[in-house]
Amino acid sequence: MLRGRMRRLLALFAIAGVLVVSRARAEEEAPADLDALKIDIGRRAPPPAEADTYRLVIHGEHQIRLQGQRSFPLVATASAQAARPGLEAQSLGQNGFVTHWLRVTPVLQLKESLSIVGQLDLTGLVVGDKARGVSADETPRDELNGFGNLQPRWLYAEYKLPFGYARLGQQPNHWGMGVVFNDGDHPTLFGDYRYGSISERLLLATKPGGKDSDFNLSFAADLVFRDQLARLTRGEQALQGIVAAYWEHGADRLGVFTTFRHQTSDRAAAAPFATFKDELDQITIDLHGRVTKQVPGDRRAFLYAEAEAAYVIGSTDLARSAAQATTQIRAYGGAAKLGVMHLHRGAQEGWTLPRDPRRAPDGPAYGDLIGELEIGYASGDADPYDGTLKRFTFDPNHRVGLLLFDEVLRFQTARSATAAADPSLASSSRVVPGAPADLLPSNGGVFGAQYVNPTVTYRPRGWLDFKGGVVVAQATSEIVDPYQVATRGSYVSYRGGSPKRRDLGVELDGGFEVRVPLEYGITTQVGAQAGVLFPGGALEDAAGNTISTQWIAVGRLGLQF
Repeated sequence: MLRGRMRRLLALFAIAGVLVVSRARAEEEAPADLDALKIDIGRRAPPPAEADTYRLVIHGEHQIRLQGQRSFPLVATASAQAARPGLEAQSLGQNGFVTHWLRVTPVLQLKESLSIVGQLDLTGLVVGDKARGVSADETPRDELNGFGNLQPRWLYAEYKLPFGYARLGQQPNHWGMGVVFNDGDHPTLFGDYRYGSISERLLLATKPGGKDSDFNLSFAADLVFRDQLARLTRGEQALQGIVAAYWEHGADRLGVFTTFRHQTSDRAAAAPFATFKDELDQITIDLHGRVTKQVPGDRRAFLYAEAEAAYVIGSTDLARSAAQATTQIRAYGGAAKLGVMHLHRGAQEGWTLPRDPRRAPDGPAYGDLIGELEIGYASGDADPYDGTLKRFTFDPNHRVGLLLFDEVLRFQTARSATAAADPSLASSSRVVPGAPADLLPSNGGVFGAQYVNPTVTYRPRGWLDFKGGVVVAQATSEIVDPYQVATRGSYVSYRGGSPKRRDLGVELDGGFEVRVPLEYGITTQVGAQAGVLFPGGALEDAAGNTISTQWIAVGRLGLQF
């Protein structure tokens, strides 16, 4: 069954690739920056570099979020059970709170050839309820750290070459739809982007066929600063070699992004009771294709298709157990989308859409009606201790809805990982404290699931958005909590229910946003988003009781400058 679904996903990718290649010689005009027409947050881009000009440009944003939600039960940690004997479940404990982030992006342009780019975040929980027992999550929201959590993101130099460009320094890592490698700086329809993949990198991007060629070839050598598997500040050293090759013409693209990774972690530094070193070796092959087609007879309507599929192979002892020292990695997943977009601008008779529709002759273009259908698949792992790791996890910044993946499943995995690293379990013969915590948390990414996610955006004016979406999801394998397998010997779900129940539920999302341009190129954003989750059987406990219908409401205030 799993292989059949994966074949269908790869088939969608192949169809998109065939369409891209078939259009290689087509002359129809199509939007070069499709994402900018679909999702507009009022962000300003730095002006193009100019000859004999030295320029310092500083852009950024400040976002404030007021979030209310229904709390839900999670498995109790050993420490909580010791404090309250008989305790089986413990709530996340977070119902209302305020978070913020300030992101500043300075760019120093030294003539046309050299630019120095930086980016810095100040982010975290400002006031309100704190989450409990989920410290293994990347952003656990368990302390008031909004004005002390300074996150250095980028600081790199880019030098333009006659046949491409070279970059050196701490820089983003992003590819395709952002399913596997996502820089945390791409706006999403629902929810927010955060953190992302960042590396100390030497990058060479070339066009072997000349500067006007559509074929691109890139090479990079990385020391990972932070991503889904490693954080340099946590003592985890991940070295990567990257080779990317792709054909790109306007909005259309077809290519492959391959990474070779070796990672080591000295657990003696992170956990005094451990005296071992973790290692991970893996290869990730990530295919991406995108095609855009102007609808015949309507210069303002476009169809587009996009797909990304990845396969991960390797080995690690991060998930070791008493019986299994090395775990093989065999995971795969991806997403595909089909959409239609109607542009507001460019209705005049005989007008042809330019390559960059934001520079239309009568003002900026924007999509006034966008409908999109996305399907996704991530392989699951029904037996976390069988010697093969099969769970595939999307990067959290590839957002699917507001609630199911980014709140409920995110904190179920975070509580499981936190419980597995509980110091009171140090003497357990079946658990190596600290080891599972690196691979268990999903951090909000899709994992071990397949979903259908139709969305629609209506933009009656360039400054006003209304949006809606539905998420229908099922697990791709039996849902098993590794923590409860190790401590109780029970193959049960994260809530102690039957692992055979795979229905994750149905989520409904909606929202609106108003953007108000101010003086000096500043734009204010005001809006709200909300979601409700009707949970499925996969969220039941041992007695067959599912969690209550979940809801979330987010007030959004932002400033782009």
